[in-house]
Amino acid sequence: MSRIIIFGSLAESLLNFRGDLIRHLLAQGHEVFAMAPEGSAAIDAQLAAWGAKRVTVQLDRTGSSIVTDLRLLRELVRVFRRIRPDTVLAYTIKPVVYGSMAARMAGVRTMAAMITGLGFAFAPPANLKQRLVRLFARALYRVAMHCTDIVFFQNPDDEADFRGGGMVRPTHRVVRIHGSGVNLTRFAAQPVRGGPMRFLMVARLLVDKGVREYIAAAASVRQSHPEARFHLVGPFDSNPSAISAEEITAATAHGAIEFHGPAQDVRPHLADCHVYVLPSYREGMPRSVLEAMAVGRAIITTDAPGCRETVPSERNGILVPVRDSVGLANAMLRLLAMPAETIERMGVASRELAESKYDVTAINATISDTLTAHA
Repeated sequence: MSRIIIFGSLAESLLNFRGDLIRHLLAQGHEVFAMAPEGSAAIDAQLAAWGAKRVTVQLDRTGSSIVTDLRLLRELVRVFRRIRPDTVLAYTIKPVVYGSMAARMAGVRTMAAMITGLGFAFAPPANLKQRLVRLFARALYRVAMHCTDIVFFQNPDDEADFRGGGMVRPTHRVVRIHGSGVNLTRFAAQPVRGGPMRFLMVARLLVDKGVREYIAAAASVRQSHPEARFHLVGPFDSNPSAISAEEITAATAHGAIEFHGPAQDVRPHLADCHVYVLPSYREGMPRSVLEAMAVGRAIITTDAPGCRETVPSERNGILVPVRDSVGLANAMLRLLAMPAETIERMGVASRELAESKYDVTAINATISDTLTAHA
């Protein structure tokens, strides 16, 4: 059996996004090291209870200091040489970039990168600073990919960007997966409840998640449909594109939205809504949408990379343009005008798609088989 490091930029993501994968690998008899910056004691306790070994590193996921990142690279080389893993699987930009470089320097047999979305650094630049950040991020990815053996992509647009930018080489093992998947047992189908229509968005409070468009659309729709409710769940963030607490407070005070803050368990919120909304500018594959689909909810999301795949032919919801609060409001009005039975049918279609395409068990089997076949 193999010794595998799973490396992410947030401790919480080891449970929320990789927990099922970690348990799958452990059940197969692999030795798993869960690596991320320091998190809560509860996270470490849960990983230990599963049988994973916790490794902490000093990683500033939103910082731009070259000196700090070089310290991270040196630290990763030392950790990899000490643990001597057969395989490292990294996800999100800094773990992928510096994890790949460190793996090559430390002589790790197999380095795998999971591209979970290209985010802020790959968004269309609005100014010179953003243009420089984008160029630098692409250059780092290009170097990192030369140190990588396997690349997992979660949508065709990200793969096309990497191929077009010369970041995917003929020697790479390229595997397309349907996101991180969703646990269909944990996120079981729930009946749609009665009452006025309730919309829900769950996301980190970032501009590029479409939070401002959601707030603007909610305020517009409530002018003609004051009975409609618009709920927002999620934590504030230190990202350069973060939404301020003052902005959320103002939106709440004006009655546009009802803000609930972060949630340890989003299932009660999903069960209470009629329609799930994610107006993101770009995703790898939005986990929150997959969870809403598994619960059986109609979806409104953007015609953007990663998002558009979750609403094929609009059978389970509506696609709207990116950065378009008017288009988002119109989609909400369309759903408000539909009979309850139509909304329920969309929810059933969402659950069927989750079962046929996004089952985390099948996705984790693909990841595990790929990693172990190459090791």
